[in-house]
Amino acid sequence: MRTTRSSGKSGFPGGRRLAAALAISALAGAGLTACDENTENPSSTRSKAAPQTKAATRTAGAVKIVWGECPQPAKGTSRDSRLACGTLKVPLDYRNPAGAKIDVAVSRLATATPGKRHGVLLLNPGGPALGGLDMPATMAPTLPKSVLDSYDLIGFDPRGVEHSTPQSCGLQDPGVAGLFPYPAADGSITKNITLAKTNADKCADTAGDKLKYFTTANTARDIDRIRLALGERKISYWGQSYGTYLGAVYRSLFQNRTDRMILEGNVDPTKVWADEVADSWGKGMADRFPDAAAVAAAQDSTLALGDSVKQVTRTYLTLADRLDRKPVAVPGTPLSLDGPLLRNITYSMLLHNDTLPPLTAFWKAAADLADGSTTKADNAVLQQIFADTPTSPGVPADNQATMFLALTCGDAEWPHDPDSYAARTAADRKAWPLTAGMPANIWACAYWTKPAEQPVTVTAKGPRNTLILQNRRDNATPWEGGVGLHKALGASSALVGVDNGGHYVYDAGSTCADKATVGFLTTGRLPGEDTHCTDVKQK
Repeated sequence: MRTTRSSGKSGFPGGRRLAAALAISALAGAGLTACDENTENPSSTRSKAAPQTKAATRTAGAVKIVWGECPQPAKGTSRDSRLACGTLKVPLDYRNPAGAKIDVAVSRLATATPGKRHGVLLLNPGGPALGGLDMPATMAPTLPKSVLDSYDLIGFDPRGVEHSTPQSCGLQDPGVAGLFPYPAADGSITKNITLAKTNADKCADTAGDKLKYFTTANTARDIDRIRLALGERKISYWGQSYGTYLGAVYRSLFQNRTDRMILEGNVDPTKVWADEVADSWGKGMADRFPDAAAVAAAQDSTLALGDSVKQVTRTYLTLADRLDRKPVAVPGTPLSLDGPLLRNITYSMLLHNDTLPPLTAFWKAAADLADGSTTKADNAVLQQIFADTPTSPGVPADNQATMFLALTCGDAEWPHDPDSYAARTAADRKAWPLTAGMPANIWACAYWTKPAEQPVTVTAKGPRNTLILQNRRDNATPWEGGVGLHKALGASSALVGVDNGGHYVYDAGSTCADKATVGFLTTGRLPGEDTHCTDVKQK
């Protein structure tokens, strides 16, 4: 498989380019000011922050990033030596700009050619809560010279994530996947209710009141501080997965500061976050799963999972139910393979077409493990799947999980009644058996502190400058998310839909989509009408 955009991690909805050796580690100035250099659109949010003074605005604009070496990478990994890194201090609470400050780590890959340079292209890999310092280096090999000549590539760790004042709740299970609330084998959510309250209480007791300021809206305000520190009047942006919501929020807050935007694998901004999870995850899995089942069916002679999509699906559901009731130990690890872990690994490996073959090999190994009849080949597959994911020095083990909760729970208020979650979970479990009722179940957000502000309203106001890239069969952010975002942005956006599976559109086999992306980045011209690409060729 290709490794040029590998994250090695997964979250909800997902990170870029999952490695084959997968280990589950599973959304500026807010002040309203008359200064055009740092203006937040007051009509785009239902809550108004306290105005910044002109003096504060001038100070923010005068700050520059001092470029130097990047932080030490995780053990066993490397970092592109061409990357330069620095930090920027931003307000913890933009309503109190003179108060406490936090650090935001920023990276730069200086690729633009003098005379051809258009500006900077800021990148975000999604997650929520994935670090982005390495993203310029992982994206650069996929981009043609015309794009690299036009932009310096900028990455950053969002506030609270990795090297940007990392946050920790001290969660017992540090992985994001441990947060996903799969019901018991009989459909009961009693244990999920207990875990949700435990995690919410743990975050309140450990991270405290400050965690409510680690939100998508404040991350968007940080982006505008990055723009100022780079000395750019406008900033171009490429956001993936959760990063599409972050980009849409930034665009809505800072319409006059937004240049060319690419949003890939999209979140419907009207459903953040409870409805986004409950309404889309089950359908997304149902749309995508047949792609992997077809790969397995074609290898029935060696995998013995079934010779049709229907039969493979039945085999998988039977296996998941069996592991729900009787987990099995994974040789050479302290882990047990249960139904939730099987489903989480499946979800993550469905994000990419090139991980479908190893996913089907994992299904066979899991079935053999449950039967007590694993082969040498099965053990090799399991060792790859359950390999340890290295963590960056100085970053808490539960950092991504903590920030996943901070964002999904802190951006918008969730329902609080456990009984309503029980009823919704039962209905979802019946409608979408592949996800077993998990998306509609109770999360820690049901017991979370009330958000510091209302969600930003994403609107169609502003220039026509946003390209939406969306696959038809995306299990993480389904087709409907791209359509919903396009509706919210209206005529200011153009949609490029692709008849493909997986979470990513660019550099995933469609010349049609790649041409539209590169053309927009280099010329600033969006397609005149929505485009539907059917030319996918698997690499």
